[in-house]
Amino acid sequence: MPNAASTRRNPVVDTRCGTAYASHCYNYGFAASSFRRAGGAHFPAGTCGTRHALVFYEGATTRASQHLFIAVDRGVPRAGPLRAAIGGARTVNAAVASALSDWMLVMLACIAAGYALAAALAMPSARAFSRARAARPPASPLGVSVLKPLCGAEPRLFENLATFCEQRHPCYQLLFGVSSPNDAAIGVVRRLQAVYPGRDIELVVDSRVHGKNLKVSNLINLAARAKHPLIVVADSDIAVEPGYLEAVTAPLDDPEVGIVTCLYHAESVGGFWTRVGALFVNEWFAPSVRLAHAGGSRRFGFGATLALRATTLELTGGFAALKDCLADDYWLAEHARVRGLETVLSEVVVATDVIEPDFASLWRRETRWLRTIRSINPAGFAFLFVTFTMPWVVLAALLAYGLAGHGAPVRVAVLAAAAVLGLLARLAVHARGARHISTFWRDLPLVPLRDGLLALQWLAAAFGSHVTWRGARVPIVARVAEGSDGS
Repeated sequence: MPNAASTRRNPVVDTRCGTAYASHCYNYGFAASSFRRAGGAHFPAGTCGTRHALVFYEGATTRASQHLFIAVDRGVPRAGPLRAAIGGARTVNAAVASALSDWMLVMLACIAAGYALAAALAMPSARAFSRARAARPPASPLGVSVLKPLCGAEPRLFENLATFCEQRHPCYQLLFGVSSPNDAAIGVVRRLQAVYPGRDIELVVDSRVHGKNLKVSNLINLAARAKHPLIVVADSDIAVEPGYLEAVTAPLDDPEVGIVTCLYHAESVGGFWTRVGALFVNEWFAPSVRLAHAGGSRRFGFGATLALRATTLELTGGFAALKDCLADDYWLAEHARVRGLETVLSEVVVATDVIEPDFASLWRRETRWLRTIRSINPAGFAFLFVTFTMPWVVLAALLAYGLAGHGAPVRVAVLAAAAVLGLLARLAVHARGARHISTFWRDLPLVPLRDGLLALQWLAAAFGSHVTWRGARVPIVARVAEGSDGS
């Protein structure tokens, strides 16, 4: 076997081809010291057009994109037109790959800008919110049992629950449930009973646990006390207008309707991080739901409000079918949908409080929401990155600046247009989500932070198999009742 030094000095000759070609070790990243250290192996020459003699050593590596050219290099002189052609092909390959990656980023930036524009157009104006509040649909003649699962004395709990005691509906029952006799929410309910003695208010203290979802266990215990043919489930941090019960139960007069649900507008209760959290709801979550609804989707259900007939609840297996589910509100509506009943998104928009006082608690809450989306719709979750507008605006602007003067005028123009359109659309979303001019200017500096934080939370939510809610650890893989097509 030739030693390393002779291999470096002399070309390997394939006598069957009758040609000599330079195959110096350094052409392929070989080093004499590496050859001696790893041990060499000389492979016999093959026939012409198949294999050439090649000195090989263990550990020699090349970039994946060079493998094709290395195969062609064998048998090509180090100088000459063929060698120049191979070098040119390498250059063209790199240029094509660079152009393709640039255009891919251009396309994604345009999609993000288009999404922001569509979201802005899908959001109702402040005047539309006022019309929805003023609407007074006729009251249903059927009585309503309102189920309110509680856990702890949240900020503004009394004020929020009091709005349910001031409804215009002629016949309704309020059921408030806790799982512990020491729950601080009990005092708030007792106060409501004292302030509104004419209302049918019942406190249910029941510690029975029926599954992994403790909120659903609470609902199972409350449902046993419901006495009216219509059921409304609403989260504890929701505040409503006096005509709320009339409006959300009116669509149930249609036998084809199974579930009525509501979107919500977030109000910050506290300082800086509660304002950031309110933007999550008002300027990302709610616009995405409205856009999906405008596109014909009805696959949603929100804990802010779920109104249904008691017969529908029984048909879907009751709350017991949801006892181990994450996203129980979504699955309750989904169980009705798979049985041919429609989901209606009410014009009513309720108010909800954002109370997380610091970054850590806000991060946990919002990553829990995103993991919940991942459990419901993995494919949709995977493409959420195009809905985070400001990172794409910044990326488009930086790419346009970097490509300027490098012979790519079309890409520069498209990127600049995407950046401007995305920025203007994002400002429109912020304006419609703020509702008031003072809120618009106050929270405008938070918009880049909000979108950047969303992108990081999306990355974090892509991992993990559980979420923690009210101290309970719940797996993100939902267990769905038999007969549903969810998984």
